[in-house]
Amino acid sequence: MTNPMTDTITDRTKATLTECAERNGELFAFAELLTNTALATAGYLDAMRATGVVVGPLHGLPVGVKDIIDVSGAPTRAGSLTRADIEPAERDAFVTARLRGAGAVIAAKTNTVEFALGGWGTNANIGAPRNPWRPDVPHTCGGSSSGSGSAVGAGILPAALGSDTGGSVRIPASLCGCVGLKTSIGLVSRAGVVPLSDTLDTVGPLTRDVRLAAQILDVIQGEDRDDPTTIGIARQDPLSGLERGVSGLRLAALPLDTLSGIKPDVASAFAKAKDILTSLGAHVQDVPLPLPLEEYQARTTKLSAGDSYSFHHLMADDPTCPINDTTRKRMLVARDLTTRDRVLLLRERAAAIRDFLVHFDRYDAIILPSTPTTAIPLSEVDEDNYTISLYTRFVNYLELAGVSVPVDLSPAGLPTSLQIVVRRFDDPLGLRIAHAFEAARGTLA
Repeated sequence: MTNPMTDTITDRTKATLTECAERNGELFAFAELLTNTALATAGYLDAMRATGVVVGPLHGLPVGVKDIIDVSGAPTRAGSLTRADIEPAERDAFVTARLRGAGAVIAAKTNTVEFALGGWGTNANIGAPRNPWRPDVPHTCGGSSSGSGSAVGAGILPAALGSDTGGSVRIPASLCGCVGLKTSIGLVSRAGVVPLSDTLDTVGPLTRDVRLAAQILDVIQGEDRDDPTTIGIARQDPLSGLERGVSGLRLAALPLDTLSGIKPDVASAFAKAKDILTSLGAHVQDVPLPLPLEEYQARTTKLSAGDSYSFHHLMADDPTCPINDTTRKRMLVARDLTTRDRVLLLRERAAAIRDFLVHFDRYDAIILPSTPTTAIPLSEVDEDNYTISLYTRFVNYLELAGVSVPVDLSPAGLPTSLQIVVRRFDDPLGLRIAHAFEAARGTLA
């Protein structure tokens, strides 16, 4: 066991890589361990520290990167056999470079649903990561950032990057008992990330706690000429107000009768979360969304399917291409979508965003569970059942930001979670609420 007070970053990196390797047979969280580059980085960081230099706020922190995000010198396989022989990336994605610049050690690429297209976290072609809270019976991690959720939820890595198009950071964070931040579109560059939907894609961290999520957001945000959505977007400060608490904030809680499919243990955790926030001085009031969650989910599906088909149509249309049948089916949903159809979908979305902003003008944030259920056995997953993303997709559709933070463990010993949803670019406020809740909640055990 390492001692963080006396051991070098090289020692700690070796220990982390050893644990990654030893537990990957159990969890299947990692697509590739980046042993050589991680140890080289650790040696450099040790040398810098010996001269009194701290490279950045993440100096020595081991981090995983979802395998749709480029890491220089490593292949980006995107969980797909179609990329089995792809050449290593020639340069880091914007977010990977930002992590390195802040002193992080990129320890591993984490497994993902094929092309990030799925919420349960399964991948029939290469295998599905396992939920660390139920090692006895393989359970879902949630997707599509399934390996990141598994690695952080297991405590192997303190942080990992994921992507979120309809819940793919928040769902694995929810099921694996860690914190997940769906960032505001435009705040964090997607350059160097295999696209699913340029309309909806975002990149964000999964972390052991809220403060680390705020630290990583502070590092990875910023303008990037390779992602036009980031141009002209002001930097946000997620750290200075983190300790301000929630007293006086107005929180809109989605009523239980609008939360279709909610399981009793999730409903109980949500009630507990509302009580905690109320005890901290927040004003919590039941308020429904302008449209049912199912409507937002259906609209999001059309938009993301249209984008994914435009990116990957050659593979989807080729029956000999070795993509997963489930992936192909989800892409082909949009094969007959016309340009006119897409224009109408985007107009409909713009109107929905306006209606939402008017509807919730009096409130600082919305709260609801991140998922309607806790993790389920992998053997029980129905790939045609999309309920796992029912509570998350509206956030992407309405251009909002969201944080998933654990609440407690269910009677079966599985994590439950609270989702805090805020307006676009109010990411620091979402983290502030999550931090106050996390501190009041106590240890998740």
